[in-house]
Amino acid sequence: MGVAIRTAREQDRQRVVRLLDAAFQDDPVSSWVFPDEEYRRTTHHRLMAAFTDIVMADGRIDLTEDGSACALWLPVPADDPGDGPAEEDDGPASVREAVDPDNERVELIGRLTAGIHPGGRDHAYLWMIGVAPDRQGEGLGTALMAAALDHCDRTGRPAYLEASSARSRRLYERLGFEPLGEPLSLPDGPYMWPMWREPRTGLPA
Repeated sequence: MGVAIRTAREQDRQRVVRLLDAAFQDDPVSSWVFPDEEYRRTTHHRLMAAFTDIVMADGRIDLTEDGSACALWLPVPADDPGDGPAEEDDGPASVREAVDPDNERVELIGRLTAGIHPGGRDHAYLWMIGVAPDRQGEGLGTALMAAALDHCDRTGRPAYLEASSARSRRLYERLGFEPLGEPLSLPDGPYMWPMWREPRTGLPA
C-alpha cells in the first residue's frame, strides 16, 4: 500500500514539532545534547521547533498525510561551504539563545556538523527524518526517503546526511548512501556518520 506524502505547510508546524520531539527523545544525539532525561522531556521540543522553522523558511518538509512521519530537506548550492547561514548569521549561537542559552551543546552540535558538511557541489541535505515511535518499523521512513531520492535521481542531484545511529546508518546504506570520511565523534558522546549519495543515472526523465 502506498504512502501519501505532501509538503508541510505553516499550519502543520506544531504537528511536525510534536512528531520530531517524540521521534528523537531517545536518539543518541538528542540524549547527548540534553543528557538529563527529565530536562530533555521538557526542553527538547524547543530544539525541534528551531529546526522546523529553519527548514520551513529555507527548505522543504515532506510529511505523510496522516502526520506519522516527516523528513526535513535543505537545498545546498554549489558555492555554499555547507555552513552558509550559520557563518553569516551565527546560526548555532542564535539557536542556542532561542532554545537553551545555558546549554553549550545546543550550539556545539551545529558547529560540529557544519564543520564536516561537504562543500563545492549542489546537493540536497537531509537534516533529519522522524517517525512516530508507535509507527516505526512500518517502512514510513523508507517511503519518505524513496520519494525524495527519486527526485534527486531524476534531476541528477546528490544527497547528503549525517546518520545519528547505527540503525539509521544501515537504512541509508540500503538506499544508496555511502560513508563520507571519518565519523564525527561528539565530545564524550556518540558518533555521527556523514554519508553521501550520488544520483542514480539512466532513469527516465
